[in-house]
Amino acid sequence: MRVLGVDPGLTRCGLGVVDGSVGRPLSLTAVGVVRTEPGSDLADRLLGIERGIERWLDDHAPEAVAVERVFAQHNVSTVMGTAQASAVAITCAARRGLPVALHTPSEAKAAITGSGRADKAQVQAMVARLLGLEAAPKPADAADALALAICHIWRGGAQNRIAQAQQELARKVELARRSRPIPDPQGR
Repeated sequence: MRVLGVDPGLTRCGLGVVDGSVGRPLSLTAVGVVRTEPGSDLADRLLGIERGIERWLDDHAPEAVAVERVFAQHNVSTVMGTAQASAVAITCAARRGLPVALHTPSEAKAAITGSGRADKAQVQAMVARLLGLEAAPKPADAADALALAICHIWRGGAQNRIAQAQQELARKVELARRSRPIPDPQGR
């Protein structure tokens, strides 16, 4: 499975593409950031992020997109910018019919390090280790995007298999229900 991880932000939107599956080695396909100028008009910044994500989707053809779920912070302007960049990433994926998963920072940290409270340095070190890199990707937004992609490969794949199994079970139950003979109310 190839997953594009997106660590949304208005100034730096981290992007990372990872190939892998549960129980198999992971490999880094690409990592980087889409940058916008803080003083630019918001609409121009969002268009810049959209163009960057679309380029990554074209260049790397992921099968799924994992986006960091926006969480509450004290700084409302930071949350708003993150939410807006997140919406752009989700829209770009939806336009192509790609499945989108939202993972919280603590979910990604737990998947990568085993602790949802790991600090950035621990996450970066484990991302480098899991992908066989000599050093952690820079900036931190890029490493966070890779952590989201890895999290989705490890957790999202299992969640997708569970959902598929539930759908298959529901289908079988419905088929069984339909194949039962309808009782004759007069006992014939």
